[in-house]
Amino acid sequence: MMSDEANETNRLAVLISGRGSNMLALARAVREGAIPNAQIAVVVSDRASAPGLKLAAEQGIATLVVERRGRAREEHEREIIAALRARRVDLVCLAGYMRLLSPVFVEAYRWRTLNIHPSLLPAFPGLDAQRQALEHGVKWTGCTVHFVDETLDGGPIIEQRVVPVLDSDTVETLAARILAEEHKAYPAAVARVLRGDFQVIGRRVVAKSR
Repeated sequence: MMSDEANETNRLAVLISGRGSNMLALARAVREGAIPNAQIAVVVSDRASAPGLKLAAEQGIATLVVERRGRAREEHEREIIAALRARRVDLVCLAGYMRLLSPVFVEAYRWRTLNIHPSLLPAFPGLDAQRQALEHGVKWTGCTVHFVDETLDGGPIIEQRVVPVLDSDTVETLAARILAEEHKAYPAAVARVLRGDFQVIGRRVVAKSR
């Protein structure tokens, strides 16, 4: 359990830049008890135009916009960090947040920041992972939930789901099937991290030894 007290609700923040599909999946998992003893304290976006902000508000979730406005990355992140600390956030979930985090943010929430990526990392990091998979001709891809560190999509892996690549696939059809698995993998990974039944050994996230 991440909170200091066993009966204290874990407070999550979800950072988005776009539609917020995985944010809604996390909100549903919290509501239905798949992520027990948790609440989404705030949804933060670096873009006021992000459609996910409206969707979060419709779910009764507090929202916050921290615009980049051409500012340096660390200055922008310090404002976000201050907002998260003011809301006593325990765990940060990146859900389509389209800015690489600096070491300042990583250190502030080390082992408490998760990201989801539409490939079986370490294959196809960065943008357009589905297109990369098709262009490389792989037969299987999927999604990965991992801890965020100072590398691009390179932190220790918590959860993965596998999706077949069909001969008839386009980027859009493959992305849709991967997204369906993302909506299952992310809540499972968050629940595991909050339970604390794991340990990180090197780059491996493994079951905690008894």
